Amino acid sequence: MTTKQQPRTASDQAMWDSVLGLHTFVERQLAHTLQRRFGVGLSEYRALEVLTRAEKGEHRMQELADRIGLGQSSVTRLVGRLESAGYAYKDTCDDDKRGVYAVITDAGRKHYQDARSTYADVLGSALDAASADDQLARAVRALRGA
Repeated sequence: MTTKQQPRTASDQAMWDSVLGLHTFVERQLAHTLQRRFGVGLSEYRALEVLTRAEKGEHRMQELADRIGLGQSSVTRLVGRLESAGYAYKDTCDDDKRGVYAVITDAGRKHYQDARSTYADVLGSALDAASADDQLARAVRALRGA
């Protein structure tokens, strides 16, 4: 027996629209600043963050793709850009020669560390600015637990 779900309320839709608007607003601020100050896009920054936090500084390409919300072909190109910049490299899995890992370099760790405080500052400033916007303020309050 299948149960028919009730349609979402207008309130749910309004909140989701607010979350999406907030996401777009914040992502633009972060992407612009990271590119201008550090020469990396937001996805590259997030990949460096994930690799920095990884136990051995590496992830299988598919796992990295899943963690940063990209498809495998997109993450392959992304790691290629990081490799060209000297921030990461690709390595094969010892157990499964078909498996490919993205591995962060010391330069990649340093670049991430250099960008990290800027990312946090821009995130906080963008959320502060969004809280002054009537359409985005509700989502900011919900995220900040206010």
